[in-house]
Amino acid sequence: MELPVYLDHNATTPLAPGVLDTMVAYLGTQFGNPSSSHQYGQAPRQAVATARTQLAHLLGARPQEIVFTGCGSEANTLAINGTTAGRTGHVITQATEHPAVLETCRALTRHDLRLTVLPVDEYGLVRAADLAAALTPDTILVTVMHANNETGTIQPIAELAALTHRAGALLHTDAAQSVGKIPFVVDELGADLLTVAGHKFGGPKGVGALYIRDGLTVQPLIRGGGQEHGLRSGTENVAGIAGLGAAAQQATTTGGHTHVTELRDQLHRLLMTALGDRVALNGHLEQRLPNTLNISIEGTVGAQLLAQVPQLAASTGSACHDGSISSPVLAAMGLDVQRAAGAIRLSLGASTTETDIRHVADLLTDAAGGGRR
Repeated sequence: MELPVYLDHNATTPLAPGVLDTMVAYLGTQFGNPSSSHQYGQAPRQAVATARTQLAHLLGARPQEIVFTGCGSEANTLAINGTTAGRTGHVITQATEHPAVLETCRALTRHDLRLTVLPVDEYGLVRAADLAAALTPDTILVTVMHANNETGTIQPIAELAALTHRAGALLHTDAAQSVGKIPFVVDELGADLLTVAGHKFGGPKGVGALYIRDGLTVQPLIRGGGQEHGLRSGTENVAGIAGLGAAAQQATTTGGHTHVTELRDQLHRLLMTALGDRVALNGHLEQRLPNTLNISIEGTVGAQLLAQVPQLAASTGSACHDGSISSPVLAAMGLDVQRAAGAIRLSLGASTTETDIRHVADLLTDAAGGGRR
């Protein structure tokens, strides 16, 4: 049976070339605990150190600034809870964050911390003026994602970081969707803390990382044996960490995603040619991830449309239930119920071909009824 075309790379990616081979040894012959002082611990310990260097190189960071975690959500939690633990004051986030950030921030309000959730514009962007107005003398942390998982919209993190630092606060950014997809250097981005998720850019599931700017004090999330600079105790997932490092190395050496951008834009053009003004782009036209196309097709419901096309593996940007928009991202952007209900997210990857794109365009055109309405 032929597999469907996979255009759901923002949900998860296949392992990048060489990643599985790197991991296998640490699931088999090199099974030792990296904390062991004897010979069995040497190769696993070196694998963790190598991966730390590989990821640091991708981010433009220093190896000692990388803390490995079990996933991106854990890294977000460590960043938020680790910088606010035992303190009173103010935290700022924004409306289109991943639930791992939003829910963690909301939980802070049970511990004598105030929370401000900034609005976004019609493209999903945070306005610098809104952040400037929200900052107070007791603001501890601002957390704004680098790129949105649904629309691909890229936030102006450097500008927001400058405002945040001027107010004496820290800036955390969830870069799970942007690492390995767009090049950046953490110092130029201005982030004090930055979240990485391995499976979003060719690494394995079950491993992530948090960049913590050198000199910054963060309270541990998991206490115990003192692994990961004492911030995340527990025996390391050596195979996963090695795989994350290999994916980072691959992303460093393969360069940009020009071909992915060209294919994404070709798919958009094909759908607009076939369906005309029934197609509406959700998110920013230019300031977005190179692989992400979130569109609504007038007269369709995204979930139903994709159900009619089993030859395509993609996801909806929203769902409509009882007349409400269940996607907080699209709701925050001000989309009406019909447009939000018609949203689908098509996210490409390195393995996507022009043949795939043309096939998907034909499938969606047929399923949507074709032509202008």
